[in-house]
Amino acid sequence: MTEAVLSLGSNLGDRRAHLLAAVNQLDSHVTAISGVYETPPWGDTAQPAYLNVVLIVNDRSATARDWLERAQACERAEGRIRDPERRFGPRTLDVDVIAVRQDDGTPVISDDAELTLPHPRAHLRAFVLRPWLDLRPDAVLPGHGPIAALLDTPETTADLAAMSPRPDLSLESME
Repeated sequence: MTEAVLSLGSNLGDRRAHLLAAVNQLDSHVTAISGVYETPPWGDTAQPAYLNVVLIVNDRSATARDWLERAQACERAEGRIRDPERRFGPRTLDVDVIAVRQDDGTPVISDDAELTLPHPRAHLRAFVLRPWLDLRPDAVLPGHGPIAALLDTPETTADLAAMSPRPDLSLESME
């Protein structure tokens, strides 16, 4: 049924290893991996910098809910602990389902409290949009427009300027 855009981030422990573990766990479904970016923390600045990547994954039999379950399984495997007091706090691994498309290209739209699609804050997050742009320069975030244009808004330009590409930390090698 679906192709999904997943955003991965890590700022605790061996950040690259956490990201690589998720890529390896999703291996048979990964069709594209963005470059790695180092980014300042978003929403809660009293924590270490993040490494962020975007994956394009595909599975003709998966539903949007399946992608959420796979994302959460990756987080659990890397020891993710959710702190209700720090919603945007540090984490070993964060995997967000950003957007999902059906086989015919139709975007999956959901206002479910557990899985809102597209991700309700993706249009504000340069650390999601910039790596996604690497993979799909013509991508559109449903309800918000082309991601290239979203990176040129006042909400994202300061965050974009603070991001650093990390070509030394490629995840392309899934060994």
